[in-house]
Amino acid sequence: MSRGRTGRRRPGGCLTALAVGVVGLVIVIVLWYLLAGCLREPGPGPGPEPGPGEPTSQPASCPDVQMISVPGTWESNSDDDPHNPVANPASLMLNVSNPVQEQFPAGRVDVYTVPYIAQFSNPVAFPPDGQASYNVSRTEGMRRTFDFLTQRHQECPLTTYVLAGFSQGAVIVGDIAEQIGKGNGPVPADRVLGVTLIADGRRSGETGEGQPIQVGTPPPGVGAEVALAGLTVPGITMTGARKEGFGELADRVYTICAPGDLICDAPRNALTPANILGSVGTLAQAVGNPVHSLYHNFVVDPDGTTATQWAADWAVGLVGSAPTPPHS
Repeated sequence: MSRGRTGRRRPGGCLTALAVGVVGLVIVIVLWYLLAGCLREPGPGPGPEPGPGEPTSQPASCPDVQMISVPGTWESNSDDDPHNPVANPASLMLNVSNPVQEQFPAGRVDVYTVPYIAQFSNPVAFPPDGQASYNVSRTEGMRRTFDFLTQRHQECPLTTYVLAGFSQGAVIVGDIAEQIGKGNGPVPADRVLGVTLIADGRRSGETGEGQPIQVGTPPPGVGAEVALAGLTVPGITMTGARKEGFGELADRVYTICAPGDLICDAPRNALTPANILGSVGTLAQAVGNPVHSLYHNFVVDPDGTTATQWAADWAVGLVGSAPTPPHS
């Protein structure tokens, strides 16, 4: 009889152990999500200024033009000097921002390279790679860019802006440009001279109203965030295309994407939420692939102009022709 009673207790013990295991797994998953972080976008900006209250001059310390440069993944860090970035001397965006800084005096243009963590942890890596998640990195980049633009506009209401970003930085700049184009960004749309996005992960590949101007021959694919729209795993939220486009800014937003760069030229059906592990692994590897890192060699026109040369010439041209506001 005692053997029979002992035998009847075994299923209960197994079920208890299984329940404990399930609860432990749930706790691990919840902690995984919490530690990886959520994507948090800034709230609406001040929107357009009322015409009658517009100032007629601004402080002498204000630049005529403010250039915002947002580097890509692994090209910045949170503590970098925004006016003398040294986190990654090989940062692609330095090929764009340095020529602008060298061409003009500080009073004409201030070049601000947004310092942010700029990482992309692979959530399926084992052991963990020790990096910040895409959500954490992108949120910090968005917040710092948004806050700097807001503060600059409050201090310098007549300053105009040139915005440019690469890879993760292009997503950040593009998202802020979208808000500005809708009238609820950190600066008014009429203060923005132009925007260039290099390897934008939210590139839709579409043309028409609200869409950016393609530089060079556009590849057939879409941004990784469009191909993986709706995918949410710990630390990675794929937000899809910018459905409303760039609004008032669309006629001065440019996009550059090299064929075969999975960050902006992902085959529409190659990365799918149904294949989470494979898709996320491919995406993490795409950040460091040779095509993605060689835009300084990617030719965008018949004259042999590379993507970064084009962007630098574009920015220099905008700064050179920008208005010179009165200073007091």
